[in-house]
Amino acid sequence: QVQLVESGGGLVQAGGSLRLSCAASGSIKSINAMAWYRQAPGKQRELVARITSGGSTDTADSVKGRFTISRDNAKNTVYLQMNSLKPEDTAVYLCNAVVLTTLDKFLGVWGQGTLVTVSS
Repeated sequence: QVQLVESGGGLVQAGGSLRLSCAASGSIKSINAMAWYRQAPGKQRELVARITSGGSTDTADSVKGRFTISRDNAKNTVYLQMNSLKPEDTAVYLCNAVVLTTLDKFLGVWGQGTLVTVSS
């Protein structure tokens, strides 16, 4: 079994910053790509940013220049630094990872999500 646990969400005023963390644990042999998605009420889930095991990143145009994804492979943790937050960034942020388990099986794993609310 593999679990992802997110933390760092909360309420912040427009222009503020938050840092999300997502830690993976369980029967992990290695982790390939890790990513952050978000889902606002009434909207589809969208990719925010993705990072490979080698550190290559891809960021959505809507957050480019404001959000930065990073990871600590030794800690099996991915981070999302969010600056210059806007009310339209309000959403549940979910972590996703592609994990190679100790049974040599690939799993796509989701965290439970953390709520980010940006007030105007």
